Amino acid sequence: MSNKIAAVILGAGKGTRMKSDLPKVMMPVCGKSMIKHIIDTLEDMKVDEIVTVISPDGEMVKKEVAPYKTCVQDKQLGTGHAVKCSEELLKGFDGAVMVIFGDTPLITKETFMRSVNKVREGYAVVVLGFKPEDAARYGRLKMDGDELVSIVEYKDATEEERKINFCNSGFMAFDGKYLFEILNKIGNENAAGEYYLTDAIKIARDMGLKCTAFEGDPQEVASANTREELALLETYVKNKQNA
Repeated sequence: MSNKIAAVILGAGKGTRMKSDLPKVMMPVCGKSMIKHIIDTLEDMKVDEIVTVISPDGEMVKKEVAPYKTCVQDKQLGTGHAVKCSEELLKGFDGAVMVIFGDTPLITKETFMRSVNKVREGYAVVVLGFKPEDAARYGRLKMDGDELVSIVEYKDATEEERKINFCNSGFMAFDGKYLFEILNKIGNENAAGEYYLTDAIKIARDMGLKCTAFEGDPQEVASANTREELALLETYVKNKQNA
């Protein structure tokens, strides 16, 4: 595989739970939009390709991420479908591809690089996990040694699986050589009729590929769906700046 790195930022979410007209990723954290925090980190890493998935009315996000490429997710059909929208722009890319949620602005370049290095070691899918104080309703990461066996959504988890405190942050990295082959095999036979990125683990393993997860700092993987969570992100950034 090549040493190149690409990033796909999922930026098509609406700011409804923020009670704002702004697209979610445009909400500011310490005076800078969430998505700009991510772009700055990726630029610092000298990432080769940056593609942002936007909604049909995502003009504002498109401007914010310029001069980088964008693709439009016409219908919100789930995270797997969102990443698939970038296929045209990343055709033939065979380096590591990071998939980043646009509302997780605090992941550091060191963490991003750890995921890339795992891909380079031979893992087709790499998931960033964390151990929150309250595992609440997060998806659980089922490990067997270094191998990630599956991601079990809380609602589908058995009592036993709910005891697992290693949780899915949402951030993943893929071997670009297999990414779209994996995505094209994801189905939508679930209650929401959506294509879930988390199904990539089972599919990759069925293809005979290796998956793994590594642990990150719970503060670093924090995301913001509500005003309260946004305020928390601000606190984390300020604490880091003052550290």
